[in-house]
Amino acid sequence: MSNTPPPDPLSLMQRDGLPDPLRALIKAFPRDGWEENPNYSRLIAFWLDRHMMFRRLLDQMEGDAQLAMDRAEPPETYKRKLSRFGGMLINELHGHHHIEDAQYFPVMAQLDQGAAQGFEILDRDHHSLDGILNDLAETANAVLRHEGDAAGFLDSTAAMKQRLDAFKPMLNRHLIDEEEMVVPVLLKYAPPQFR
Repeated sequence: MSNTPPPDPLSLMQRDGLPDPLRALIKAFPRDGWEENPNYSRLIAFWLDRHMMFRRLLDQMEGDAQLAMDRAEPPETYKRKLSRFGGMLINELHGHHHIEDAQYFPVMAQLDQGAAQGFEILDRDHHSLDGILNDLAETANAVLRHEGDAAGFLDSTAAMKQRLDAFKPMLNRHLIDEEEMVVPVLLKYAPPQFR
């Protein structure tokens, strides 16, 4: 008999979206009408822009790793870019998640009790993403520390690319689910502290 817990279908690694009961607000406030809603605020625009920045940074890092693997740019150029964009992605995501967990999600869960479970799921995502970001940082540091043979550099860069490729769908799943929880709550309730 195994003591391994059964897989959690709501975990970031398992789910392909939020369950239907948590999608009531996105059905009432579909994405294609957000910007026209009178409660669409500068905060919402800024917050969505941050999410777009995370996606672009990840795309940049994947493209840079591929260029390095194809030997289309020198290892030192790739290392500089990896240090810059990798540091930015990891640090900005950590800060973004901390603000959401400490300030935004508790208020939004109070505003809409029906959405509270969704914010708990998103909070759990952040804890899962912390571990993945730590693994990404360790893999990036292995590339940055590498000196010497080209084959070893290519191996460490390939490992980085694999980590990024695995991370991308999880981050995108989280960002989509978060957008579909947060923005409808803000549009429906327009809390003054989030204007």
